[in-house]
Order: sequence, then structure tokens, then C-alpha cells
Amino acid sequence: MKRYELITPEGTRDLLFDECLAKREAEKRISGIFKSHGYSEVVTTGIEFYDVFSKGSRTVKQEALYKLTDSKGRLIVLRPDSTIPIARLVATRLKSASLPLRLFYNQPYFENNALLKGHSDEVTQAGVEFIGTKSRRADFEVLSLAVETLSAIDKDFRIEIGNVGLFKELVSNLNTDRDTAEQIRYFIVNKNYPALNDLLDTFGDSEVIRALKELPRLFGKKEVFKRASKHFVNEKIEEILKDLEYVYDSLSKLGIEENLSVDLGSVNKIDYYTGLTFKGYFEGIGEDVLAGGRYNHLISEFGYDQPATGFGINVNACASLLLKNGSAPKTKISDVLVFSQMEYVMKAISYANSLAKSGLVVENSVFETLDMTKEYAIKKGIPKLVLVSEKIEEIDMKGGVSN
Repeated sequence: MKRYELITPEGTRDLLFDECLAKREAEKRISGIFKSHGYSEVVTTGIEFYDVFSKGSRTVKQEALYKLTDSKGRLIVLRPDSTIPIARLVATRLKSASLPLRLFYNQPYFENNALLKGHSDEVTQAGVEFIGTKSRRADFEVLSLAVETLSAIDKDFRIEIGNVGLFKELVSNLNTDRDTAEQIRYFIVNKNYPALNDLLDTFGDSEVIRALKELPRLFGKKEVFKRASKHFVNEKIEEILKDLEYVYDSLSKLGIEENLSVDLGSVNKIDYYTGLTFKGYFEGIGEDVLAGGRYNHLISEFGYDQPATGFGINVNACASLLLKNGSAPKTKISDVLVFSQMEYVMKAISYANSLAKSGLVVENSVFETLDMTKEYAIKKGIPKLVLVSEKIEEIDMKGGVSN
């Protein structure tokens, strides 16, 4: 039998030193923004009952779930999404809280990507959920917050807006079953356009089929709205396009027109979004690092009818970008190495503790001799060695001794 104790599962990886610092830096920047806008942190459980992700708009494909059973034989899963558990949390423990609610989170989710090489199965995600209002003001606040969050990581970003209502309206006119509609959405999400066209061809030719085929190609700057008007004549779709163009023009006033684009074929992996959607990208990263939008019916599936909007951002991707750009903190070399003979070891530890409290990074030598301690200090690049005995003696490892 093959043994696996020396490797990590596919889609996961350990983080070392500077990678950890970069991740903490990304989390600090992102959560700092959320807190500064009045959002309060929540943490949901890492494991949930399977039922949470298996009904209605919150259905997650079974093959994407990490599943296990509890002590009573009930099926549970590792959290594959953060918004759905927060909807459950709001509908249960926060049902009596004053509205609107501004919540944020920073926690991992787990997704089985066995067929997608290079994709992470464990991702730390931070995000916000603005709950309890359909106000356009809330949409603009969350969009602005998404822009601010992306900008805090790197100025070279792109934010892309869309409206899932376009896709849903077209599919509703296709007169097909839910499973087929889900398959169409899946092909669009994964940009599998040959498979999408093959499936749509089974319906014959119609205005709706032609529009669905064209939908994934309708992306770019503001001229996309004019292009779209040639393909859609449905009154409801025209209303959605008009509203989305208003959002585009409004966002442009933030001075980000160069960073702003439209994707009318934008749909999401999970089907709880009901209207405006958006995604964020960084130069050099081939997939979206931020995704969000409005979801007005998800919380009602847990028995509490409240509209909401929000987004999540991939912290791991942000950390990698900080490392790549050299804007993440580096692992700090210790300032001081403290050494003593065994009879003074507790005095040395106390002295090291006092230095650490003053803000220095201090190590205690575990070597038996001064020569071995010096060798270690040189190897690690520690600039100062302190000898503790009846007196305290400092040695500058770059040369020289001072009392």
C-alpha cells in the first residue's frame, strides 16, 4: 500500500515563513478596510450538514464537496462556501438583530477540484455580507468596498460587472428542465463554449438560442451595451441592460473607468445570485480573485426573508501577489542572541525576556559553548550577541566588543 504521510493532498500546500507573513499582511489590509466601514466579524463552523448545501439555489455539486459522517452517521461536509453558512447564521442567531447587518469573515473554504489541475482545494477567503436592504445604496457601498479592497493589494486590477438576470431570463424562455439549465450555466462558468454550443444546438434555432450562444462573447467596455441591444429584444432584458449601464456610469465616477469592464455572460458556480454580479481580477492571475453580487432569496431558504449583497476575495491569491510585487513583509532576522554558561541560564532567559518586551527579536542560545553560539549567529546573520554572567557583555558580530 502506498503511504502518503510525506505529501499533502492534491490542491493543498504548506506555507513557509515569508508566505505566512504575506498571507497575514493580506488579511490585515483586507480586514482593516472592512472594519473601517462598520463591518463586524463572524466565523462559521468549518464543517456543516450536507443539507445546508443541497437544496434550492444553494445546491453545490456533490462531486465538489468533501464529505464525511459524524458519530450518528449523518452526512456532513467541509465548508465549500462562506455566504451560505452566513445566511444560515443570520436566519437563526441574528434573526432579532437590528437591520441592516454589516458582516465580514476571513476563513477557509474547501472545494474538490480533482479534475482541475492547478486549482486549490483549500482557499482562505475574506468577504463582506450587507444584509437587510434592497437599496441601490447598498450595492454601491459593496462595489466601492470591492474596489477599495482590490486597490489595497495592487493598483493594477480590473473589476467586471454583470447581471445574472440576463442569463436567468434567457433560460426561463428556453422551456427546459432545471438540470439542463444547470448544465448550461456550468458550461458558461467554465468557459466550455464548444460543449455549450453542442448542448444548445439540440434545441434547434431560435432567438433565445442565438442570444445564449452570444452571451459569453459580450464583454468589454461600455460599447458592450450597444452590441447587446442587437441581440436582445425582450423588455425585461432591456430593463436589466439599462440598469447595468447606470451602474457602470456610476462606478466610473470613482475614477476607475480604466479598471472597469462589463461581462454580460457572467454567471457564478453557485446559483444564489439574483441580479447584479461582479468579479475582480489582478494582472498576471488568470482567474477572478474576487466575486460577489446581490442575492435576495438565499436567506429566505433558511426561513428568514431578507435581501442581501456581498463579495468574497481570495486571500491566498492576494498574498501571492504581495510576494511577487515585493510589498509583503519579510521574515525578520533576530536582533540579539543571548548566551550564558549553565549556571547563569535563568538569568540569561530573564534578560532575553526583558529585551523582547522592549520590542527586539531575541533568541536564547541552546549551545554549550560560546564558539558554537558565535558560529550559529554568523550563519543566521544575527548582528548582536549578549553574554550573561555576573555582568552583561555585548559582542558586535560584525567585529568589536563593548560592555
